Amino acid sequence: MVTEINTDKNRVVRHLAIIMDGNGRWAKNRGLERIAGHQRGVDSVTAVVEECLKQGIRYLSLYAFSSENWGRPQDEVNALMELLLHFVRLQRDKMLENGIRLKVIGDVSKLSCPVRDALEETMAATSAGECLTLTLALSYGGRDEIVRALKKMAVELCQGELSIDALSSELLCGYLDTADLPDPDLLIRTGGEKRISNFLLWQSAYTELYFTDVQWPDFNADELSKALQDFRQRNRRFGLIDEQLTSEQKEKCH
Repeated sequence: MVTEINTDKNRVVRHLAIIMDGNGRWAKNRGLERIAGHQRGVDSVTAVVEECLKQGIRYLSLYAFSSENWGRPQDEVNALMELLLHFVRLQRDKMLENGIRLKVIGDVSKLSCPVRDALEETMAATSAGECLTLTLALSYGGRDEIVRALKKMAVELCQGELSIDALSSELLCGYLDTADLPDPDLLIRTGGEKRISNFLLWQSAYTELYFTDVQWPDFNADELSKALQDFRQRNRRFGLIDEQLTSEQKEKCH
């Protein structure tokens, strides 16, 4: 939920979300198998995580595998799961060293046992990390997340643990996968498409959007800096008008 009107703090990215698009096309343009693009994309993940640490960004959420991605060719899905498993195991020590807490959102019940086990072990091992929360959206869809949250609320309503009068947007936030995360300040989509593809639908109500033609395997610290600079030039109104924002800022100064 938005708790502050437009102040200098609202020009700082606290939570960055990224739709990592363009891996397959990157590989195809080079005559490679699609999985080669995903493999190269892991390097971009590493570069962005490192830059977030340098920039003081506290939360980074990556759309790694959507609920719709299960419909892709089985060999590609299997390769992506193997790549994910390798990434989690390989990055665990680095996460611990850099104070990174791993979090996963989505319907993880659909993931294989080895992948779930690796994720749970790494999340437990890194739970004390305070420098950066790295959230991987896996088997994730924004609509599915909202439906799952509503089902939890409905059960509590039926059991008398929750009253209808208590229902609110603030309450619903507590049932979402992202209950312990602030809403994203900036959402970046690489690869040239200009849509959010069912990613953090509820949470992105007032998120600034940044689209770039750069495909994810070519996205690096310099490209992230461009996005952050663009964000700093924006005026976040949260439904108000400029005069109200100016008045609010003056009140905070006095």
